[in-house]
Amino acid sequence: MKIYTKTGDTGTTALFGGPRVPKDHIRIESYGTVDELNSYIGLIRDQEINPHYKKILIEIQDRLFTVGAILATPPEKEVKKNGELRLQNLGIIESDIELLENEIDTMESELPPMTHFVLPGGHTTVSYCHIARCVCRRAERLAVHLDHNEVVAEIVIKYLNRLSDYLFVLARKLSFDLQAEEIKWIPRK
Repeated sequence: MKIYTKTGDTGTTALFGGPRVPKDHIRIESYGTVDELNSYIGLIRDQEINPHYKKILIEIQDRLFTVGAILATPPEKEVKKNGELRLQNLGIIESDIELLENEIDTMESELPPMTHFVLPGGHTTVSYCHIARCVCRRAERLAVHLDHNEVVAEIVIKYLNRLSDYLFVLARKLSFDLQAEEIKWIPRK
């Protein structure tokens, strides 16, 4: 596979199935942001963290490739001639969301209750988690925006929503594991 094709030199790119759109199209912004998120998750995975978290992050990265493929496919190209959805069996299923929820519940059971918002930071690894969380929220907003114009599978938006929750709790858990200071945000009076 050749890396450069020169087909995007005029500011357009091809979606799955062939149609070309401008590179600033909301669909491109959506799956491009998911790709950015995936890269930040790789950065978290590259840190000295519990091997279990690394295993879960690899699973998440795999799911994000699926999310990207779904977002890169326009609705008219999702259906095969026999009427079945091509992307239906790619792999974002309810159990993927349940995995995130179970991981959140397990981590939260080991953390002190949250009484205030916390300021991002305290350790480089924790900061990477907060950056990934913010990028995940942006990916979610873009997917919702795309859904206003073209249908996006509801489970994609749900997955991104739960993933941002997971990344927040992972940041808190890593703060705890690394004995990093968690600074509470206390509004001025």
